[in-house]
Amino acid sequence: IQAKPYLHEEACAPVQAMKLSFVYLFILVSSQKSIVRAIVPDYTLDTVSRCGWSNDRSSTTVLHADANSDGDNVTDTVNYRKDNKAMAFLRRKGIVGQTKAQDFINAMGVDEGPVGKSFADNVSKEGMKVVRKARGAYVECTASGTVDDLSEPFPFTSSGTQWAGVTDRVMGGVSSGSLTRETVEGRLANVLRGKVSLDNAGGFVQMATDLALDPAVASVDASQYDGIEIELYYGGSEKKESFNVHLRNLACIRQFSSYRATVELESRRWTRVRLGWDSFRGYGPGAENIAIDPSTLRRLGVVAIGKKMIFSLALTTVHFFTET
Repeated sequence: IQAKPYLHEEACAPVQAMKLSFVYLFILVSSQKSIVRAIVPDYTLDTVSRCGWSNDRSSTTVLHADANSDGDNVTDTVNYRKDNKAMAFLRRKGIVGQTKAQDFINAMGVDEGPVGKSFADNVSKEGMKVVRKARGAYVECTASGTVDDLSEPFPFTSSGTQWAGVTDRVMGGVSSGSLTRETVEGRLANVLRGKVSLDNAGGFVQMATDLALDPAVASVDASQYDGIEIELYYGGSEKKESFNVHLRNLACIRQFSSYRATVELESRRWTRVRLGWDSFRGYGPGAENIAIDPSTLRRLGVVAIGKKMIFSLALTTVHFFTET
């Protein structure tokens, strides 16, 4: 008879331990929520446009426009509520949710410069971490003639370098955008979406990649070719829009120095553009008034610049070409 209370207490111990575990878990989650709220700032995204096109997405854009939008001039304002800040933080870190896009809405960067502080981790559409192959497994772009044919997982190029997004925020601008891998009109493409603002002396959004496979070399010799061939798709509301292709070489001594060529694209159609070396004009210290030297190319960028716009721009292949 005396043993019964002892046995009863022993049987109840797991239940009591479980209750304590739930209490501790509740306290832990509550404290973590407070930490997350302290880390994630309260902000509201600018009005952005999906410039709607029908596609099968393999990455999810971070601009959060209406998923049902199919118009040519649709804008959506996204307000992050305080109650959703913790979940938004976890999604950006890849802990929950679908495949992340490269989000550089708040990135720091200059024209042709590094992507900045918010460069996203590399995640495949299955949600697995993308592992870059060994450098020796790639063929450098000048050896193959191909900068990128999108055969490698996003954001890597087929020549072993990496796509990144750049905005004007480091110079005080307020432009914003995102870079994703999607299917556009039946073709796999890198898709740059953005809002270019001229406020605070800014005015550009771009996707860019280095050209040299070996960072120690820093440049490639493309002098055996006659120029760059690139396939682009403009998905905006205007019938036509102009974008730039920028090249940097060793002569570009400032981050905003580059060689620039302008292309005009019709809306809603893929366009193959050939740009000979003589199409590029030097801009900025080191490049201005000097013809481009293709034997020391370092970086290539596709840029929305110099005009207030909300746009979508897709890229599917980048090659060097030789006139025959």
